Amino acid sequence: MAEIGAPAFSLQVVVAEDDHTFTLNESALEKILLDRRVRDKKVIVISVAGAYRKGKSFLLDFFLRCLNSKSGNEWLGDGDQPLKGFPWRGGSERNTTGILMWSEPFNVALPNGEQACVLLMDTQGAFDSQSTVKDCATVFALSTMLSSVQIYNIMSNIQEDDLQHLQLFTEYGRLAMEASKTKPFQHLHFMVRDWPFPYQYEYGSEGGEQLLDKRLQVNDAQHPELQQLRNHLRSCFEKIGCFLMPHPGLTVASHPQFDGKLADIEDDFKVHVKEFVSSVLSANNLIVKEINGSPITGRELVEYFKAYVKIYQGNELPEPKSMLQATSEANNLSAVASAKDLYIREMEKICGGSKPYLSPDLLNSENLRCRKEAFDLFHSTRKMGGEEFSRIYLTQLEEEIEVSYDSLLKHNAAKNIYTGFRTPLVIFAAVVVLYILSALVGAMGLEAIGNLLNLVMLSLLGVVAAWTYTRATGNYPEVGKTIDGVAAFVHGLMHSGSASPAAPPADATKKNQ
Repeated sequence: MAEIGAPAFSLQVVVAEDDHTFTLNESALEKILLDRRVRDKKVIVISVAGAYRKGKSFLLDFFLRCLNSKSGNEWLGDGDQPLKGFPWRGGSERNTTGILMWSEPFNVALPNGEQACVLLMDTQGAFDSQSTVKDCATVFALSTMLSSVQIYNIMSNIQEDDLQHLQLFTEYGRLAMEASKTKPFQHLHFMVRDWPFPYQYEYGSEGGEQLLDKRLQVNDAQHPELQQLRNHLRSCFEKIGCFLMPHPGLTVASHPQFDGKLADIEDDFKVHVKEFVSSVLSANNLIVKEINGSPITGRELVEYFKAYVKIYQGNELPEPKSMLQATSEANNLSAVASAKDLYIREMEKICGGSKPYLSPDLLNSENLRCRKEAFDLFHSTRKMGGEEFSRIYLTQLEEEIEVSYDSLLKHNAAKNIYTGFRTPLVIFAAVVVLYILSALVGAMGLEAIGNLLNLVMLSLLGVVAAWTYTRATGNYPEVGKTIDGVAAFVHGLMHSGSASPAAPPADATKKNQ
């Protein structure tokens, strides 16, 4: 994600490879979604998909202008200002490949006052000379499943083949609703560009709704497959809308030097693009991304990107059942990530960073409390796949919390002053004992034994010197580690049968299960 004040730009988060496969650019995606300003906020994902060279990126740049504007309702701005943002150009060759996301999410206030982030996604155009049918279906599927508002950009009219692209989703939607009883998709918006019949259905949303109702009508003359498509389509999406857009003008369509200046765009187009963008971005129409009825944060959206891109990496389009399985896996992984994050946040408040050393018993007590809160969150999160499926991920959560706790134990133990000086103290204690024993055996006339004890005592002083050297210089760390291990063993023998020492080895304290 761009630093505050730095210029924002589009990042390719799904890459279209030369062999017609798609890979996830995890570093780019995480740079946006795992930024501290985004990761824990709910996200509104607005995507534009459709055929190539039909103005998808051009349309998204109006969204950017609106979101960047501080002029309220007059966000269209100066007529001589070029349109900037997602890359676009005139001509007949495709410009966008894969899936792009704007690097800077936009903070917005939901009607309840909660802060959320708007994300904008641009997609590779369908049906160009370099894309296979699978390529087109993959991009359309990924953007539909990952967005909360999918703008389906089509030209002139809603044709039957435009509806056919939604066939895969209606079958997936049927399976998803059987599993969770919630609609799997949120808003689908048909954006009909260059609408040629305003005398029949007027430009804008009202005429669009009338056209959409006409196109989605079911009648006996239709093939059963077409009837089924129409019957399932509305049941799979929470809302389906349509907007009829006038032509932007000949300068836009045919002038090679056109750079997006409003002065070169027809007034009718400007009026209606302003109406459409303002409507989608109005506070009451902001649609938070949800899966299985649960709102999704930036951190959770990363898991869904990974799961969905993975199932579309094969040579064939995945079956709807595979899509549902991937959703269930990502849904449970998201619940694991949220629960683990809660555990770490709560434990950091107790023993993280600058917090003082805690006794092992107190630390373990806090660990058990935080574990319970994390497991309660996992169990309370709505998940897909059923209880048995989720049990695998509950085990994963337990293991990850165990690893985190072990790390916290070691971090806490390192804060104890005694721990750092335990090795030299144990050795000096041994030297004192040897010195006393040497004096005693010397007084008894056992000089040979006394000399042997003195030799051992001198050797221990040499060990202290070696330990100090390894700690001070960082050289021969294995030697220092071995000395520490022997000192810890002797320390344990000295305290065997007594109360727990003030600072036991980090791995000697384990939580009670």
